[in-house]
Parts: sequence; C-alpha cells; structure tokens
Amino acid sequence: MGILVISGPSGAGKSSIIERATPRLGDIYFSISTTTRPQREGEIDGVHYNFVDKKSFEHDIKEGNFLEYARVHDNYYGTSIKPVKEALAQGKLVIFDIDVQGHGFVRNRLGDLTTSVFITPPTLAELKDRLQSRSTDSSAVVSKRIENAIFEIEALNEYDFLIINDDLDKAVEQFVTIGQAAKLKYSNDEISAFLKQWNNL
Repeated sequence: MGILVISGPSGAGKSSIIERATPRLGDIYFSISTTTRPQREGEIDGVHYNFVDKKSFEHDIKEGNFLEYARVHDNYYGTSIKPVKEALAQGKLVIFDIDVQGHGFVRNRLGDLTTSVFITPPTLAELKDRLQSRSTDSSAVVSKRIENAIFEIEALNEYDFLIINDDLDKAVEQFVTIGQAAKLKYSNDEISAFLKQWNNL
C-alpha cells in the first residue's frame, strides 16, 4: 500500500508513462474526482467520476471526507478520501495524477504515506515543441499550458523524485522503480505499532 502523486506539465508524457508502467505495479487504484454534476452520455460511474447528489457531497464536506473540493458552475467537484482509504486498506497503491496544488493537499492529509514524482521534458523549448507538434490545441491553449508549466516547475523541490522524460523507455523504468518503492512505505501508525511490537519481543 502507499500513495503515489504524479505531477507535470501537459506534454510531459505522463499518460504514456503511466499507461506503460502501471501493469507492472500490481494492484493499483487511480483516484478519480467526485462530482454533483449530471452524468453525461458515455460516462461510467466509478470510472470517469464518482457521481453523487448535492446532499451527499455536502455531508462529506462537513465530515471532512475530501482532500480538496471546489464549486464550479453550481456543481461540486472534489477528491474524496473515502475510496482512497478503502484502497489503502486493501493494500493497493493509490495513484493521483494531479497538479502541484493538489499535491500540496495530499501531502497535508496523507504525507506519511505519500511518495511524489514530477515528470517533465528536459527543457522548456522541448515542451513547446511537443505541445505545438500535437496540432490539437489552439495557440492560445498552448500558450496557457506553457505559462502553467513555468509556474509548476517552481514547485519541483517539493517532490521526492524527478523524471526527465527525454527517453520514454528509461522514464518508464524509473517510474516503475518509484512506484514499487511507494508501495513499501509505512504510515506513522504502522511504524509506531511495529516499534511497540519490537520492544515487547
């Protein structure tokens, strides 16, 4: 069990690395957002989002069951801690693909179980090339993503590991190693219980 937080700019190759690496990490759980917005055609509850009603969401807010949440266009969105705790209790590695702000929230609530990795291309110029070569986004969207990347890279020293994705095969191997290490992390409560047991031997 353990928590692995992944962050990095759009165009860093996070999705490609995760897709290739996760089959080698055993039992995992991808954290997904909980929302009160209506379920759209083609969306699967528990896969794309956890869909709940407003009353349930607000109850969970009062109970402190969200790592973070926000209200957008009269709908709530948040990261529920309940399925995360359930997955951890089942011994799964919980993976968050979130931004640097989300990383901060997870660290504050679950820091003793959290391992984090920031994934980035080797240079800003390389990131620009990747985003522009996609030809799927407008120049305004590309500019915004570059602006966000410049902001996010400033939080690099808050992460445990850095993967410089200039060789996908190498990046995947590094990610697998980090994920395997994250699974071996003990919580503070588990360490305290072990120390108590060890001293009684």
